[in-house]
Amino acid sequence: MDTETTTANTGILAAFPDHWQRRHLLDIESLSAEELHVILRLAEEFKQYMNQSREKLTLLKGKTCANIFFEDSTRTRNSFSLAARRLGADTVEFSASSSSVSKGETIIDTAKTIEAMNVDVMVVRHRTPGTPHMLSENVGCALINAGDGPHEHPTQGLLDVLTIRQQRGTLEGLTVAMVGDINHSR
Repeated sequence: MDTETTTANTGILAAFPDHWQRRHLLDIESLSAEELHVILRLAEEFKQYMNQSREKLTLLKGKTCANIFFEDSTRTRNSFSLAARRLGADTVEFSASSSSVSKGETIIDTAKTIEAMNVDVMVVRHRTPGTPHMLSENVGCALINAGDGPHEHPTQGLLDVLTIRQQRGTLEGLTVAMVGDINHSR
């Protein structure tokens, strides 16, 4: 590992508090204001580094991220896969259409099977609201909700908040209006 990457790893980790306790990212509502600000600070650090260098970081070296998508996706799936690899993790790509789910295997059994392969984090997308929450109660690894039907897509919400903050300079005092098909969006 070169000096630039070591320095970048150290700088980014400095934005991360020692007392972080959260294992899963299932929704935005349960995040405290402090946790939200930490996530946004880290995102800004990663963005700044990636704009300056294409060198992969080693923050997740030795970790494995399983992208478990029961619903089609282009941007979200590839973004998670690319981000994990840029942070040094190995990735496992799961697609329900080519798995034992198509033969009747339950979602929980599928998640437990993938977890048994020593994955450290699962990124889950499913059309049924609450699926990531249910899986988080049945697996021991970390879990990230990458969209559960019309319910929620916390990482997209975080990206939206980051974009607003970068464009406006602050989140304080802002009122945000949701425009569009609210019943069929996250």
